[in-house]
Amino acid sequence: MIIKRTMLEGIKLITPKVYKDRRGYFFESFKSVFFSENGLPKYFLQDNEVRSGKNVLRGLHYQLIKPQGKLVRVVEGSILDVAVDIRVGSPNFGKYIMVELSSQNQKMLYIPEGFAHGYLVTSDDSLVLYKCTNLYDPDDEFGIRWDDKSIGINWNHSSPIISDKDKLLPSLKGQKFLPKF
Repeated sequence: MIIKRTMLEGIKLITPKVYKDRRGYFFESFKSVFFSENGLPKYFLQDNEVRSGKNVLRGLHYQLIKPQGKLVRVVEGSILDVAVDIRVGSPNFGKYIMVELSSQNQKMLYIPEGFAHGYLVTSDDSLVLYKCTNLYDPDDEFGIRWDDKSIGINWNHSSPIISDKDKLLPSLKGQKFLPKF
């Protein structure tokens, strides 16, 4: 695996070594020893699988009391994956990174605790898997508007399909509870 740091401290882009032949391909998507040696978590407590159609936007979500680091990868289709630094006191507060993850490029993104996460499906259909460093608690779920002007994410889409709950999310400036740097 090749691990690249991104412009936002703690977020890492992981490209597995893929072995291809006439039968198909094989790659390791997680190896605890390798992750530990490279400053990534070696323990994850929950795996999530999400199927979505084209133009579905999920996020931007985060947790406070039980924060989750996330290792995100796409098994089918493609997404624009976004992480926003929302740690109060961080020199990168309000900045984001956007990466295309797809079943073709087989890249993975590790997003540590303290970041809001979301993605837009760019293919007709997608299957996204992500490992979490903590268990999900519905009472500890927070979120930020996908189109918050102060963040300025260029989703390249003006009217994605969003859940009713996500339509009601406040802007970053309207957040009452944010993680500390």
